[in-house]
Order: sequence, then C-alpha cells, then structure tokens
Amino acid sequence: MVAQRAASWLPVDFRLPAGPQATLGILAFEAAAAMSRLLSLHRSLSEQEVSRLRSDAMRSPGVAYLNSTDQAFLLRLACAELVASLDAAAAAVARLGLRCGIDFGGVYASVKAGGVSNSDARLDPLLAGKGGLKVKAKKMERLVAATSKLCSEMEALDELEAAERKLATRGWSRLSGPIPAKLAPDPPPCASDPLGAESIRQEIKTQQLKVRRLKEESLWSQSYEKAVGLMARAACAVFARICTVFGQYVPGLPPAPTPSSSATTSDRVQTRIAKLLNPRTGKAKASSGPMLARPSRVHPPAPLSSSCPIIGTIRPYSSGSGQKPGGTDWRKLLDAPPSTVGGAGLDQQYANVIASAEQLLQMEAEGRQEEANAERAEMYEMLPGKLRAAVRSKLRDWWRRDPGPLDDGLAEGWKEAVGRIMAWLGPMARDTVQWQAERNMDRTRRFDGGTRVYALQTLRWADKEKAEAAIVEVLVALSCVCWYEERRRGSVRL
Repeated sequence: MVAQRAASWLPVDFRLPAGPQATLGILAFEAAAAMSRLLSLHRSLSEQEVSRLRSDAMRSPGVAYLNSTDQAFLLRLACAELVASLDAAAAAVARLGLRCGIDFGGVYASVKAGGVSNSDARLDPLLAGKGGLKVKAKKMERLVAATSKLCSEMEALDELEAAERKLATRGWSRLSGPIPAKLAPDPPPCASDPLGAESIRQEIKTQQLKVRRLKEESLWSQSYEKAVGLMARAACAVFARICTVFGQYVPGLPPAPTPSSSATTSDRVQTRIAKLLNPRTGKAKASSGPMLARPSRVHPPAPLSSSCPIIGTIRPYSSGSGQKPGGTDWRKLLDAPPSTVGGAGLDQQYANVIASAEQLLQMEAEGRQEEANAERAEMYEMLPGKLRAAVRSKLRDWWRRDPGPLDDGLAEGWKEAVGRIMAWLGPMARDTVQWQAERNMDRTRRFDGGTRVYALQTLRWADKEKAEAAIVEVLVALSCVCWYEERRRGSVRL
C-alpha cells in the first residue's frame, strides 16, 4: 500500500543515480523526516530552550537526586544526544545527496573535525542574516507540513480504493453460483446504486486531486539538489550552534566559530562547502555566550527557585587533553551504565509504574473505588519481583506494629508523603514516557519538529537503588492510604 511505503524508511538505491532534475518522489517522506529532525534540533538550541535546559531541566530536584549534580556531566550528556540526533539526520541527507552526486557525507565529516573555515560562522542561526537558517527553517516547516499532509491524504486514498475493491468483489460474488429459475425484477431507479459505488468513485476522484495538489506543494516535487542543499546548510548551521553553546565545556567539539577568525581549511573543503551550502555574507550579531553557573544544593523534595543560577561553576575543559574534534563516539556516551535504571532496561517499566501510582492517587481522591482497585492490581502486576518483595516486606513490618484505630492525621501524613515524592518523581516518569515515544519514531511523530526531551531528564540515568527506594516508599504509602479509605468507608456504612 502507498501508506505503508510512505510510513517506512526507504533505503536509497545508489546503483541508480538520479538525473540532474530528478525529483524526490516517494523519498520525500524520508527527506521530510530528516527535515523535521533538523527543525527539532534548531528549536531545541534556541535561546529560550537553552535557558530552560540550564535553569529547569538540569536543576530539577529529581535530576539532582537520582541522576547527578555534576553539571559538566549533564552538559556532556545533552551535547552527546544532540550530536547523535544530528548525525542521524546528516546520514539521511548524505544518502539523498549521493542520488544527485553531492558528497555531503565528506563535507559533514570535515565540519565535525573542525576543518570548515571559521568565516562560515554565519551558519549559526543566531548569527545568520536574512538568508540564514531562520528563513530556511520557515521554508522547511512549510515543506514538512505539506509532506505530512500528503502522507495522510495518500492513506485516505488507499482506504477509499480498498473500499471500492471490496464493493466490486461483493458485486461479483452476488453473480456467482447457479442461475436462478426466475430472474428478479429490475430495481427501482432510486436503488440503482445500493452499495454506494458511484459515490465512492466520486470521493476517489476528489481525493486524487488533493494528492496531486499536495505532491506539487510538498517535497515530492522538489529536486534532489534543492532538498539536499537546504538540509545540508541547516545541518552545518545546527552543528555550529552546538559548538557555540557547548564547545567551551564539552571536549570533542571544535571551538565555537567566530566571524573574525581566519580560514584554515584547504581549498578543496572550501569549494565543497561553497557548492553545497552557498552561504551569504552578512554582518554578524552577538551570540548567546557561554553557559554560566553558581553553586546551589538540591535535596528532594524541597522545591527550587527558578531565579537562581545553575548548580556548580562549570570550568572550561583543558585543551591539552589531546582529544581532537571529530574523534568522539557520541552514541557510546549515551549508553547508560548497569547501575542506572536505563542500564538495567527498566526505565520504561518504572515510568509506567509511577504513572499508574499517580492515576491511583487521583482515583482515590475522587472516590472511584472500583477503578482504583483495578488500577492497583494492574500496577502491582507491572512490578519486578524485587520491588514486589520489598513492598510486601515493608507492609508486613507496618502491620506488625498494629496500625490501630482510624486516624485522619496519619492518613493525611501518608498523602503528604506521597505528594512530596511524586512532585519530583512524577515529572521524570512523564519525561521518560515522552522520551521513549520520541525515539520510537512511529508514523504519528515522524514529522514532528518540536522540541524534544533530553535523556538527562528521564529515569534512564537515574541511580537504580535510589529510584527503587523512592518507588517502594510511594507504593507503601499508597497501600496505607487505600487501607485507610476502605476502613473509613466501611465504618461509615456501619
């Protein structure tokens, strides 16, 4: 089906090079996915999002307690995730570039190795003029939106064509079998089309016109040269912005480009950059500057003020370490160690448990007892054996101490304890679910170019023992709250 072809990553057949004016065609969906990834990176590196990263995400109580308070480590994680995502987009651009004879893979490798002329600093979206990435981003947004709409309309066309084939099959099936002894009278004129075949054919014609129009407006009709040139320039601009934000504090990146520095690359690299990206000259504006920090300690569940600077003073790394730009395996840096929740492969499972605990707490507050009981049973089924045993052990110890008569103050204490923990554990669970959904890249999110959640905000890098202890405390307190509510309702009924 066309929809299935549109929703899948299609490998490029390099043995069949495209002509000089060949259009993307079905590969428009691969190009749109790469464009949306570049747009997402562009937005994530905006001034507002960088400020949110350093003032909110890196300073949240959950991240400080479960993940790390080492700001240099968290910056390195964020940078590695951005570069790995950019590498994936650049690989898609390089595959499309080979179809029209453009070796963007070699150019991108030179950019990462610091072999690009620093005079190309105007590729930075905040340093760019009218012809920079901000204008290109708007054009890419229009192309991605049209291509996404095209994908949806092609799916709708597939469904209509399938319905027409089904009607035709049913019509032929009625004519099969033995010949009747007496033919039925002709149907009345109003029932000449009882199955609606004619109306479906009209809908198909209308849908075909929509698809044809969207093909002209989307990447489907764009040439390889235009699409690859647009994305190549955007990819280099995004990398320049990464160097501007993280280069002073993260080893493995070339220094942030400055307009006043002189060109140091060979003529060959300069020629390839000029051919692919064709940067325009313009007066540079001041960039956002480095990320500064001041010390502040966080101990959950105490809330933090968003007005104070980031934790810890981040010192620039020593350039004498011998690490050259382009030699860092950024994907390997994202591998969580075994001592973390993500390293044990439990981040998604624990996030689902915490989300169920939030729902259970809400159901208890609203008095939906039957739904709460079903949710609690389902939640305990999701628990690993280790956590289930820990919860039972704590509950057993609590029951041995004789909970005594009903006490409103004690119940309120349990609810407050759950609320304090969930105030910082709940957001991390929700970010984990969103982060996993973004990495799945299903059809509904392939063309989503919005800002993304960082792995450092999730349970992936959370200390396993601390996270499990917090989850056990939540589940024990929830069990006590449920026990109190059941006892209270029972006493009221009596």
